[in-house]
Amino acid sequence: MLSKAQVLKAREAVERMYTGTCMVTEHQKVKSGASKLVTYADKVVLEDQPCRLSFKGLDSAQQTESAAGIAQVIKLFLAPDIAVRPGSKVTVTQDGVTADYRCSGVPAVYPTHQEIILELFERWA
Repeated sequence: MLSKAQVLKAREAVERMYTGTCMVTEHQKVKSGASKLVTYADKVVLEDQPCRLSFKGLDSAQQTESAAGIAQVIKLFLAPDIAVRPGSKVTVTQDGVTADYRCSGVPAVYPTHQEIILELFERWA
């Protein structure tokens, strides 16, 4: 079992590798006051959060009817105390490149960081 000081030191080491920043946007229900009409609006819930993107290409190509596709795993590393809901839009700027992604599942949370698998954002589901 690691002490709190050891975990803190390990977390600081992981966070020194963060070279990007991210913004998290949620598509939330909004109810208008008078008409009680429910609509959806984008709400930024987190801005300028230090992070790191990792890309991993899978070795095997997936053959489809039209062409072979190459799969890629996009993983976001983030502080463990940040909450990112599945389905959220995550805008990441790293190495001068900004891209929009969708949080595709529940994060794997560790004492030093969390890992979130992302997919390219196309539109709100």
